[in-house]
Amino acid sequence: MPDLDTIPLVPLNDGNAIPQLGLGVYKVPDDEAEAVVATALEAGYRHLDTASFYANEAGVGRALRASGLPRDDVFLTTKVWNTDHGHDETLRAFDASLEALGTDHVDLYLIHWPAPRQDRWVETYRALERIAAEGRARSIGVSNFQVHHLERLLAETGVVPAINQVEVHPWLQQHEVRAFDDRHGIVTEAWSPLARGRILDDPTLARVAAAHGVSTAQVIIRWHLQQGLVVIPKSVTPDRIRANLDVLGFELDASDLAAIAALDIGERTGSHPDHNG
Repeated sequence: MPDLDTIPLVPLNDGNAIPQLGLGVYKVPDDEAEAVVATALEAGYRHLDTASFYANEAGVGRALRASGLPRDDVFLTTKVWNTDHGHDETLRAFDASLEALGTDHVDLYLIHWPAPRQDRWVETYRALERIAAEGRARSIGVSNFQVHHLERLLAETGVVPAINQVEVHPWLQQHEVRAFDDRHGIVTEAWSPLARGRILDDPTLARVAAAHGVSTAQVIIRWHLQQGLVVIPKSVTPDRIRANLDVLGFELDASDLAAIAALDIGERTGSHPDHNG
């Protein structure tokens, strides 16, 4: 099973690096999160992605402490929610996240959504800059930002996010956002990489999986890795948690990649960023 030494590290524009494959814990209740994260850490995951909105930071933190792993061996991400936008509000929200997680720093702090109706994401980001300057978040970034959000952020702050975490999977390949991120040295991270399970019965992906003797989920995760994306599949099932990590022993060829490229239909499983918050 892969471990910290074999999971690829992706360099960030601030000199840090992020494990390319991690565990997402969206919709994992706090009382289950500890066992789920413990299973993942035991399997070899060293990258955990949570958020204040998930209401499971405490469970994630308990598992991390109970694992006995050195804190610096695990890359930990959390996010500020829409209702906490604003400079001072974000600082308070970050303090609450640290307390829930039981740690003195996170490796990555993200704005969860731009929440355009509030129009406060720039001042929120300035709070992230302060948190980073204090060393309490080693890297900062954004989530669900489209090109126009990023353009304004760069114009008004001049501080390039390390990460832009957006929904990406074969049915929603996000070429425009990914190209912008690439041009500006922003790493694209994929949430909902399995399209919340909806894509697992896709016949093209099933055919590719059969050819490689792996699961459809493993093909999709491997596709993300070969696209250069950071990817955070979520599962609460121990066997699937382990299988989602076991994707380094095969490689998709050019014909596989071409077939998957043709699946892009722009289908979202989550909200459009212009309409959330």
